[in-house]
This record gives sequence, structure tokens and C-alpha cells, in this order.
Amino acid sequence: MKPTFLIPSLFLCASLHAQYLKPVVNANFGADAELIANSCKKDSVVASDDWFSDGTNSTITGAGTLIIDTTGAAAMAARYAIDPDFRKLSFYRSMRFPAYSLLLNRQLIDGVFLRDHHGSDSTAFTIGANKNGMSPADWSTPNAQTMSDISDIEDVFVHVRRSGNTSNHHLWLFGGVNIIGTTGNRYFDLEMYQTDISYDHASGKFINYGPDEGHTSWTFDTQGKVSSSGDVIFTLEYSTAALTSLEARIWVNKNDLSITPAAFDWVKDSQGKIVYDSASTSSQYVYAAIKPNTTGNFYSGVQSNAGTWSGPFKFIDASNNVLDNFTGVEFMEFSVNLTKLGLDSTTLWGNSACNFPFKRVLVKSRTSTSFSSELNDFVGPYPFFTVPRVDAQAETSMLCNTNGISKINVLNPYATSIYTWSTPDGNIINETQPTSIYVNKPGMYIVTQQLMNGCGAYARDTITVLNDPSCVVLDVKDIQLKVRLMEGKPLLEWTSAINDKTRYYEVQRSIDGKSYQTIYVQKNSEPGAVQKSYSYLDHKVPMETLKVSYRIKAIMSNEEFISSSILVPLAYSVKLTVYPNPAYQNVNVSIFSEKQQKAVATIVSAAGITVYQQDLSLKQGANVFTLTKNNSWTPGLYIVRITSAEGIQWQKLVIQNDKP
Repeated sequence: MKPTFLIPSLFLCASLHAQYLKPVVNANFGADAELIANSCKKDSVVASDDWFSDGTNSTITGAGTLIIDTTGAAAMAARYAIDPDFRKLSFYRSMRFPAYSLLLNRQLIDGVFLRDHHGSDSTAFTIGANKNGMSPADWSTPNAQTMSDISDIEDVFVHVRRSGNTSNHHLWLFGGVNIIGTTGNRYFDLEMYQTDISYDHASGKFINYGPDEGHTSWTFDTQGKVSSSGDVIFTLEYSTAALTSLEARIWVNKNDLSITPAAFDWVKDSQGKIVYDSASTSSQYVYAAIKPNTTGNFYSGVQSNAGTWSGPFKFIDASNNVLDNFTGVEFMEFSVNLTKLGLDSTTLWGNSACNFPFKRVLVKSRTSTSFSSELNDFVGPYPFFTVPRVDAQAETSMLCNTNGISKINVLNPYATSIYTWSTPDGNIINETQPTSIYVNKPGMYIVTQQLMNGCGAYARDTITVLNDPSCVVLDVKDIQLKVRLMEGKPLLEWTSAINDKTRYYEVQRSIDGKSYQTIYVQKNSEPGAVQKSYSYLDHKVPMETLKVSYRIKAIMSNEEFISSSILVPLAYSVKLTVYPNPAYQNVNVSIFSEKQQKAVATIVSAAGITVYQQDLSLKQGANVFTLTKNNSWTPGLYIVRITSAEGIQWQKLVIQNDKP
């Protein structure tokens, strides 16, 4: 059972005040069935952000900007023109700003653009009895199948932002869907999960779904206040003329339907019964419809006109043709005021901007207006509100007795995160920048990551610096060690003033800041000489290393040794980190660049087959993107390679079927 909101088709650019829907700009983002920043239906110039920017249209100007990363779009479009099979592949792009960034005093939470498989689709529901309300564990998916054009999802857009820079400002959800067909009504769902739900292509099963009959339920206290948030679904219906209905539902225990919520109201039918649906009559949990408990509009929605620009990644129609413009109503866009609807978790718990309403997004198409009608296509689930958890290392993990200095670095700094350092038993002598410290005492050092100022701890990492009691620090007069680069390789040169007392020398290298390994043994070539010079070229330093530490161990006649160490930066300007590793679904690639530069990311199988390649524009600092495993990534060993003008960084990646 489903209430229907009849919506007139209006086409004026405005802020959203009147009932019900028209092209609007909310939180400085255009929800207008256009993809172009600073444009609203091309009728007037509006200084607003949008999914993309049309750089070829000189008449469109303004302070707004594009939200989605378009790196490599021109190369993809060029290949689309000559490679029909390439048009059938899925891909995605994340927001081009770090999550939780401020843009013109508005907080950008996250954003994503996803393109689904084209033609024979490997992410679709098996024709049969797959429905909303069922546990994702019970959904059935085929290896691949085709479907009707009006159910075939081509692209999905999702973006969440605040209308200002604090939790006092409203939280907006913007969404868009490209569907192949333009004839007849089209029905789809935007479902948002609290768990890290994902789809395993190998088994054709959804995993990591919620504990309450496959979902996560909302709970309330006795006063109707939300105790914990759960899964949410927005159902939308578009006719050939306009968006005709939008409905919000939450997953809840049927027993809690007797509670009057404080943040929103239950939707009731003409007989006064709460509207809900479930997998079966015996289900304890249901998807119940909700609405704001205050008057006024809370959503908008329109669809494209013929001739609307389809974006830099083009549009692939039902016949696998590449189109620069939509031919009609293929693109449907909507916005929802989550704060007004009562789904803004920042106002549900302590008015903190650090709380976020969901973790994953899944978009599905249905066969009819009924909430429980058969499901057809799906795209996702895609992670939302995710930031790499802090990972730190010490450049030298062993201090020589109570002497020496070690630098501890955050390996994967995120531009909008805040890092603070503490130690219960060590000593921090200097914080050179928020992402690194110098220490001069063995002990435990803790770095705490906050997503934004005022937030609680999002993640922590602990680094232990140990004491090496058998080590004695050499005076400069004993051994002088110098390291310089010769043709890109470290050349160690040292002069020993205790050569007559030394049996041999060990050259030791550390690449992880935690342990040293002997890489070369130098015999005493002149035992009678008090002073003697030696050298060693480290031509086997690992390619992926940005910095290495070296020390010389002098093995004395009495079997004791003394050492000195030096940290050497290498001639590379990027640092690559791949995680998780092994991976079974999503692969995160973090690239820390010491400067702004161009690079190319490539993933190659053990057989030498390139399964992924992308041109990158690296900014100074942290760059993070996520890859979703596709059918060409069979379980096995791969090499992730980042190539820039100054060298190649690479790391091994293992893909496996099951979660490690």
C-alpha cells in the first residue's frame, strides 16, 4: 500500500518554497534535471554547483562548480567512440573534494557517480520474487541478464551536503538516475544502510547486511525519541511528464509502530492505518512510511528535456550508441531535505555534525508503483561517509638507549581530518605539522583522528618506539656516514676512526621504520689502519620506497657493536598505499603526493593483462580513490602501479573470493 503525492510539472528555477516540485537550487546545488553547474534548464544563469561543468559552453558562467571527479572523462569518451564493448563496462567516480570539505561555506559530506553494466547486466535481480522488505540474504541474482529499457539503470548520482558549515544548517540529499527507457512510468528506490553491506560477484550474494531480518531497525525510547538509527529507503515514481510521487520509509519493529515518533510522523492510509510493507505477514520487521511532522515541502524532483547535455562521460542508449545529449526524459533528478524529514542524525543525537545517517547506498528499479512489486536492476551498494582510518609509522622504531630522535608520520593523511598526538610514557619534542611528530624517548605514541573539529575520535593508531639496550651511539669522530643518490640509488660512504678495533661492518637498511635488516657485510680491508673509508651502492632498494634509513654496525673484537643511522629521502614524489590487502570487494588506493602532478594508475594481473587504467591529476597531499572489483578481476595476484614523471611506485594486491 502506498500513498501518492500528485505533483505538477513546473519549470522555473527558484528556491524551494511552494508545494510540490519544480527545478530548484537548494544548499547552492541545482536539482533541475541539468548536469551543468551555474545553469538551471539553460533558461538563466544561476551561480550554483552541480554534478559536472560544461567547459565547452562559454555562455555558462558563475561561482558554482562541479562536484564529481571527471578525471579521464575525455579519454573514456574517445574510446567509447571506437570501442562498442567498452561502452558496456561499469565504473564510478567519487566526489572531487575530500569528504566533509567546506565549499563557499557549505559542507560537502560525500558524493558519487556510478555507471552500471550496459546490455547484459551482471548486477540485476533474477526475474521472479525479489522484493523490497526481503532480507538481502534472500535476494537472487543471475550471472547476467537483459531487462526492459524502463527498468535498466544506466547511471546513478548521489550527493549529500549541508546548506551551511554547522549542524544548525539543513542536511540535503541530492540524487539522480539515468534509465534507458523513456516510455511509460519508471519506478526506483534509493536504499541506505547502516551496515557495510556489499555485493559479492563471485557468489551472487549480498553480504554484511543488518541483524534485524536482513536490515538494521530504528529504535525509540518511551518518549518517541530515536535511540538508534536504521536503514532508510526512498521510493520514487516518474511518469513520462514528471515525478509523481516520492516516499520515505524506515525499517522498524512492528511493535514500535505504536510509538509516536518525536522527529517525524507515520504515514497513514484513508482508514487511518500506518502504511508499511514487509517480506511476509509473519515478518516482525517492516518498512514503514514516514513524513515530516511540520508543514511545508521537503523534496523536489524533475526530469530532463530533449537536448539536455548528458555530461562528460556521455550517455549510452538502448542500442549502445554514444550520445552527447539526452533524447528525452532519461535523466531524473530529485532532492530531499533530510533535516525537515527528521532523518538528520546530527539533530537526533546532541546536535553534532559528527553523526552521519548511513554507510552504504543501493539503487534499485521496480516493475510497478507498489512498494512490494518485483525488483529488476540494481547499482551498488556504494560506501558513503567513509574516510581512510589513520595509519602511522615511526621512521626509526628503535632508539639507541636514551639517545636519538625518531619521526612518526601519518602515512595516509586526509585533508579534512584532524590528528592529535599523545603519549603515556614517551616524550614528544616537536610537532612539525599535524601529521607528524619527533620523539626522543622509547614509549607508546598514540595518534587520534577526528573527521572534523569538535568530533569525537573516529580512529586511532598506536606506535611503539623501543629501546635498543645493546646499542651505543657513535660519536661523529668514530664513524662518519654520508648517503647521496647516484643515478637514483643510495650510495653510502663512511669513514671509520676505529677501523683497527673493528672486525667487519654491517650495512643495515630499514624501509618500514620498524626494523633493520643487514643488506651487506664489509670486511675490514686494512686491519692495521686506524682510519679507513668504505662505500656501498644500494642498487636493490625497493622501488615503492620513498624514504629509507641506514646505519652502520661496527662489529668489534670483543663482539660488541656500535651504530649510527641516517634517514635518506629517495627521488620519488609519491607514496602508494593499497588497502585492504588481500581484498575481496572494494580496493582503496591512497596516493600521497609531495606536489601537484600528473600520474597514471594501472592494475596488471600476474599474466601481464591490464585490468584497470586511469589518468590522475594528483593534488599535493592525500589523494584517495576506491575501486570496485569487476568480473575481470579473478582471484589472484595483481600489481597496482602509479607512474609519474619522477618514477614508478608499485604494490602487490591479492584479490580473493571471501572477506579476509
